[in-house]
Amino acid sequence: MNHTFPAFQLLALAVAVLFCVIAAAVAFALARWEGAAVPTALSRCGIAFAGSLTLCLAVFAALDRS
Repeated sequence: MNHTFPAFQLLALAVAVLFCVIAAAVAFALARWEGAAVPTALSRCGIAFAGSLTLCLAVFAALDRS
């Protein structure tokens, strides 16, 4: 199976974004549970989303080269 089909790539990207949104929501919930203010929790949420999305895209790029 050729993994360069656009539909497969879009599906993989959608799954990665969904995973990153879940990671960000967990980071927000943990920050609020810790007692952080909402702006601080949103900041941690954004950092978690950006970090996990960067990691997912790096893995996709590495898999695409092999």
